[in-house]
Amino acid sequence: MSIKELIDPTAVADITLSHEEVQRYSRHLIMPEVGMAGQKKLKAASVLLIGAGGLGSPLALYLTAAGVGRIGLVDYDVVDYTNLQRQIIHGTKDVGRPKLESAKETMLDINPHVQVDTYEIPLTSANALELFEPYDIIIDGTDNFPTRYLTNDACVLLGKPNVYGSIFRFEGQASVFYAEEGPCYRCLFPEPPPPGLVPSCAEGGVLGILPGTIGAIQATEAIKLILGIGEPLIGRLLLYDALNMEFDQVRLRKNPNCPICGENRTITELIDYEQFCGMPAHDHSLYVGADTGNGTAVPQITPQELKTRLDAGSDLLILDVREPHEWDISNLEPLGAILIPQGQVLDRMNELDTAREIVVQCRSGARSAAVIRQLQQHGFQKLWNLDGGINRWAQEVDKSLPVY
Repeated sequence: MSIKELIDPTAVADITLSHEEVQRYSRHLIMPEVGMAGQKKLKAASVLLIGAGGLGSPLALYLTAAGVGRIGLVDYDVVDYTNLQRQIIHGTKDVGRPKLESAKETMLDINPHVQVDTYEIPLTSANALELFEPYDIIIDGTDNFPTRYLTNDACVLLGKPNVYGSIFRFEGQASVFYAEEGPCYRCLFPEPPPPGLVPSCAEGGVLGILPGTIGAIQATEAIKLILGIGEPLIGRLLLYDALNMEFDQVRLRKNPNCPICGENRTITELIDYEQFCGMPAHDHSLYVGADTGNGTAVPQITPQELKTRLDAGSDLLILDVREPHEWDISNLEPLGAILIPQGQVLDRMNELDTAREIVVQCRSGARSAAVIRQLQQHGFQKLWNLDGGINRWAQEVDKSLPVY
């Protein structure tokens, strides 16, 4: 498949490479598929990375080393110890620093000839078009559905390719959604999954090496698009199973009824993607104690409030809805907590007393909120969600417990 030239030829014509750059990129320059002309395209190109985490780390490292002239990073998080198992652009010394600060420092150490632009803000419908406009390629390194749909729709409206990647536990996916040449993300996933059905990496875990594999594939696709070589993943979804070391692919077709890129488009501007997906796009905007969209609320109790009530002798049952291997990491069994994994709660409701107050708890509060919504639909009313989960309890109440 040959696609239109992404890089402005007039911009490439003005590019020069210094002697140091020629030496730096020599292994590219001796490849006929790249050569001087291709390396100048790379230097003239601009790529925007959404996220400086698991996928963003290898993306930023390899695109920087390859000599992509301008790389933008969108992220507003700080480096945490839990990031270091996979987010290789950051080090132990960076814990507590803004990810953008850490990433930019590493990138410029690898290659001072690139321009690194940082945007320490959440990506929203209000700023996406303005952020995307100056860049040739957008690369999706996010881990939530609202931002994926937002990224897709903004790319379609602007006519830009969206290099997609997704990771979970031992499995990864990659594709290039480019509505001008093939299907977009909505052609594959017209509707988001129900809230709580698909856990995030923070809730379900991810093999630390996996984002390196998928991120490197995304970087490869971006470089192919810039150079105009090879067969891009347009119209194909690449599937990777790390446990069995298997790659597979699914052919994708453009959906003529797609609301954003189909023949009769109904989406002509960016929408409220958190409302569309029924879930928050950003950790800083969790629906704490808010209406869940079905008329039911999730009451919250903080770890300190729970401790105060337990110390006062309140008869509270702590229901842990994590998985057994997470219970082994840390648990509140000394406080009478019981373990019923999320997937078993509805089948084991007979073990719960509707007349007793129940504090539902997971790692960080997301799965427990989903369980509360289910229990509310079955008549349970005396329910509390432990805000921040056992990790917040470990940080604020019992520091002898590890945070994971």
